[in-house]
Parts: sequence; C-alpha cells; structure tokens
Amino acid sequence: MNVQVGQELPELVKHPTTRQLVQYAGAQGDFYEIHYDQAYAQSVALPGVILHGLLKAAFLGQLVTDWLGDRGSLKTFEVSYRGIDQPGRPYCCRGRVTKVEGDQVELEVWGEDSDSNRTTLGTATVEMTS
Repeated sequence: MNVQVGQELPELVKHPTTRQLVQYAGAQGDFYEIHYDQAYAQSVALPGVILHGLLKAAFLGQLVTDWLGDRGSLKTFEVSYRGIDQPGRPYCCRGRVTKVEGDQVELEVWGEDSDSNRTTLGTATVEMTS
C-alpha cells in the first residue's frame, strides 16, 4: 500500500445538466421543483435550478471509489452541504488523505463550484487490501 498523508486524489470534474437533474429526480424520487423548474427556483430566491445534495454526494463517492479501485473497500462516507451548485457549471470533486493507520485510510473530500468555493464537505474511510 503506497498511500501517504497529504496525498491528493485525482480530481473528478462533473458537468451536470438540467436533463441529468430530471433523470436523477426520476431515479431517486426527489421531484422538488428547485431541481428542474427555473421559474419556481427563482421564486424561492434561488439563482435558478440547483443540484440535488445527494447527487453531489454521489459525485464525491465516485471520486473516492475511482481512486480506490480494487485496492480496498469504502467503509464510511459522510458529507455536509455548504452551498448551492447549478447545472451548466463544472462541479469539481477533490480529496486528500488525512490519516493512514494500518489498512485504514481516512480521506477529506469536497466539491467546488466554478469559483472554487467548497460547497460540499465530506469524509470517507476506506480499508485497503493488503
């Protein structure tokens, strides 16, 4: 296992679209209008349609599992939402190793909007295979 504290995960950039939000709403069952209806989203003081929080979490989960590959398994994963993200703008997923203890590796992960603001913060623990 060649993982060290401070090591950065390869960034994952997503390009979400309103169509993807509608598809995600159908798959997840979250049909709140702020995710697909521009006029409604603006009527509740949003700049427009926004990404589902759980979709952003899924993007960050993909960041971790893409990095991990078949070298181990994801044990814990948590995120908190700190800002909004909109379709039509890149959503950049980043992370770094914060602790290595035996086969357990702890990660800090976050999602950034197109202005590099961290809009989603999270942690993950993975168990590496020896």
